[in-house]
Amino acid sequence: MSATEKITLATAWLDGCSGCHMSFLDLDERLITLAELVDVVYSPIVDTKELPQQVDVGILEGAVSSEEDLAKARMFRERCKFLISLGDCAITGNVPSMRNMFDLDEVFDRAFVETVQAQPQRPTEGLPQLLQPVRPIHHVVPVDLVVQGCPPSADTIWYVLTELMAGRAPDPTQITRFGA
Repeated sequence: MSATEKITLATAWLDGCSGCHMSFLDLDERLITLAELVDVVYSPIVDTKELPQQVDVGILEGAVSSEEDLAKARMFRERCKFLISLGDCAITGNVPSMRNMFDLDEVFDRAFVETVQAQPQRPTEGLPQLLQPVRPIHHVVPVDLVVQGCPPSADTIWYVLTELMAGRAPDPTQITRFGA
């Protein structure tokens, strides 16, 4: 890659709270520096609607909980040269995987019948096709790097991205841990 060629970066969140993307935005003024070095080609924080066929670095946050999440994880793996699993949900399933202890019918009844006062009923349209069980990303596709934290700090994300851009293999365990 030439010195003037920007690295392409794509991000997405699967099942989770989007806290990892909020940490990404917490890069604050470093986002300006990052914009000089990378081209964000797909992300929920930009307006691009389609993942390009070839991306240098992909970042996925969240657990794989639905058919849509599974398809997105597979597409990212297929199209991204380097794939990062960002945050504890992506690495362990974390909070989204708490529903693994329950039958899906129980989950839907709890969400749409038991806790609703006005017209308790399951919707017949628009529900995601949920997977049982919820899985971490590396259980469905190979990943190149895991970055712990709930969410990882902006400093951790900056460290990982700048190490990759410098051609070095980052070791995020030196500056972060699960849950921090």
